Amino acid sequence: MHPTASATRTGAQFTETASLPAGQGSVQFIGTATCLIRFAGFTILTDPNFLHRGEQVHLGYGLTSTRLTDPALEIHELPLLDLVLLSHLHEDHFDRVAERELHHDLPIVTTYQAAAALHHKGFRAAYGLSTWHNTRYRKDQAQLRITAMPGQHAPGFMNALLPPVMGSMLEFDAGNGQGGPRIYISGDTLYFERLREIPHHFPEIDLALVHLGGTRVMGVTVTMDGEQGVRLLQTLRPHTAIPIHYNDYEAFKDPLENFQRAVDRAGIEHHVCYLRHGDTYRFRPAWER
Repeated sequence: MHPTASATRTGAQFTETASLPAGQGSVQFIGTATCLIRFAGFTILTDPNFLHRGEQVHLGYGLTSTRLTDPALEIHELPLLDLVLLSHLHEDHFDRVAERELHHDLPIVTTYQAAAALHHKGFRAAYGLSTWHNTRYRKDQAQLRITAMPGQHAPGFMNALLPPVMGSMLEFDAGNGQGGPRIYISGDTLYFERLREIPHHFPEIDLALVHLGGTRVMGVTVTMDGEQGVRLLQTLRPHTAIPIHYNDYEAFKDPLENFQRAVDRAGIEHHVCYLRHGDTYRFRPAWER
């Protein structure tokens, strides 16, 4: 099943507080890897980062990076959340604003290591997953299954110096017997061999949110650049892909334009939707078309 979709500008204020029409879903891009995903009554926040332009995040080992953008929403403008999906525990993905302002009983699905650290910070409902393992949530008649996908944050020995990272596969069931969309989120990973296993488990992906930026730490690239991002899309063949995590910090060294050129060279431009901060992508599964 593939969603039809459109992208619209919503501005800085969150405008979708009312329930979406039956069968319709949306992804609002807030900035960095922070998005609001809504479908079948679920509202999910990814990788919460609400620092502002000029503020710094701490990446460990005394390293910092300065934010170059503002988030499209303030954390107090968020709608009521059902859960947070966290790819890993770096401050540009779970910052001090989120640590201070998010309710400590809010479910957070993440890696085992991040879940343990969040428990120490008082987040009582943090839940860790290992690769290919899943957890399920129910809301009224709708269900959501989240499965942890492979991720590798750095090459070689450098990977052991960074927090473990996971991608995620979200599978919705609207409770009407016709299923729902399948959404993949890459997390801060490089392209590596284990990503080729994903299509064997999930041969059809409706939507992919792809972390790019070509982030460099200590001279080493630790997130996908444009060429790697296109290689991932050629491997997974999602119906639609949205690039995120590409221009928000000074450590992001590969501009979105490089990804756009690589997409055009690969001839897959009709499968990519580009969002500015604050834009909302709306979709309907095939059974609602």
